[in-house]
Amino acid sequence: MMAAVSDHTVGPTADRSARESARVEISGLTKRFLTPGGEVFTALQDVSFTVEPGQFCAVVGPTGCGKSTTLSMVSGLDRPSEGSVTVGGREVDGITDGVSFMFQADALLPWKTVLGNVLMGPIFRGVPKQEAHASARDWLRRVGLTGFEDRYPHQLSGGMRKRVAMAAALINEPKILMMDEPFGALDVQTKAIMSTELLGLWEQIRPSVIFITHDLDEAVALADRVVVMTSSPGSVKAVFDIDLPRPRGSVQEIRYESHFVELQHQIWETLREEVERAYARTAGGKA
Repeated sequence: MMAAVSDHTVGPTADRSARESARVEISGLTKRFLTPGGEVFTALQDVSFTVEPGQFCAVVGPTGCGKSTTLSMVSGLDRPSEGSVTVGGREVDGITDGVSFMFQADALLPWKTVLGNVLMGPIFRGVPKQEAHASARDWLRRVGLTGFEDRYPHQLSGGMRKRVAMAAALINEPKILMMDEPFGALDVQTKAIMSTELLGLWEQIRPSVIFITHDLDEAVALADRVVVMTSSPGSVKAVFDIDLPRPRGSVQEIRYESHFVELQHQIWETLREEVERAYARTAGGKA
């Protein structure tokens, strides 16, 4: 009886603790670099926003506004010049535990099979071989690649390689998933299919997500919150909560809903000035 009471009381507390460990808080983040000419370049300036546990947060902004640099600060791959990043209430100081990445490039090892690529995460974590193989095959089933376990990346289409990358990122059931334009190289139709599949997989394990994209439609269709960045130096211009109901179903179809169009228009009105300013700068015009 006592054991039963203990399990009942500890379980919810442990669950809350696990959820809170996935909270990302970015506060006053500034990042400066030295250029080859020895000048100081400010990539990020006083960036602050929060990603709540299990929240899907998209970050949009013009090229060069520091979106990817922000990801590197959260992951611990780089350190801020000023400000801080905390994950689960602890300041990031080194590689962040429980984080998985998806990049625009597939980042698959070409000499390993589909199964071998997905297996790497569990093997590195010390999961027993039999259990790791079973988990990898299950995730390949979830992404629709059963029967392709022995293929190599060069034998797959672009969309199939993205499915392998998603399985490899999600098999460890990360508390935080960071995605840097993961579907940017895909054609429009395949991108919509992959976005819909991502939503279905995310619903299963609900990690906190920071999703970098230039595609505003993609951001609105996927996210609970959209952070709009200014042109360089990057800072937060606005944050929009996306109140589209979940589960959202097909990304291709949701784009025709009136509230989707309204949200997309509101965000674009905020983003447009920054895109035009960044374009003018790179085209040689005045910022």
